[in-house]
Amino acid sequence: TPQSRPRLFIIATRNPPAHLVASGPSEPFHSQGLRNVVARLPDALRKRYVWWRLDAPAKRNTRLADLLDEHSDAWNSDEQTTKLVSQMSALQRARLEALQESGRREVGAVFRRIRIEHGERVQRAEARFDGLAGCLRTPAGGSSRQLLLFVEGKQIRSRLLSPREAARLMGVPEHYPLPSGQTAALHLIGDAVCVPVVRWLSQHLLAPLSGAASARKSA
Repeated sequence: TPQSRPRLFIIATRNPPAHLVASGPSEPFHSQGLRNVVARLPDALRKRYVWWRLDAPAKRNTRLADLLDEHSDAWNSDEQTTKLVSQMSALQRARLEALQESGRREVGAVFRRIRIEHGERVQRAEARFDGLAGCLRTPAGGSSRQLLLFVEGKQIRSRLLSPREAARLMGVPEHYPLPSGQTAALHLIGDAVCVPVVRWLSQHLLAPLSGAASARKSA
């Protein structure tokens, strides 16, 4: 799904079948950070650590804009959008102006973050226009709510990401019922794991591991 949400899955089993064990780490499953952690494990644990053998997953085929409601009525006011743009750094504003000059319709995800600049705390609006949403989080405060910035020529509009849109980013089907309250719904989504990721792991690793364990028991 088109989001930036790194997650660590720990999958352990006794007597892992040889055909599911790789000789070493591989991308995109085993990041450099994970490799560094494993390298620092005590010898006894490191020797038992398993690098699972997995085929490369399918490439992402959707962008953030594909999952958004086209006819939302939850737009921010012009004043709110102007304030949001004013909170961007000079570099971010220059990129935004370049998008406006292109005339293309672009959608970006925005988070507000506190940065230290010249020794002072400054709130910045940081946007990304790479087709990905930012990391979905539970709504712990105003700055934790993800905003959307719609750019089409000189027109700029903004609004919050809706709970249903967040659910789509997590691969949740349209018919899945969400809590009626926005905060409760966003807490549910923010604490969840991405459905397509778990489904893929189930098909390519959990089910084969379960099958191997059942075969050993019946042998």
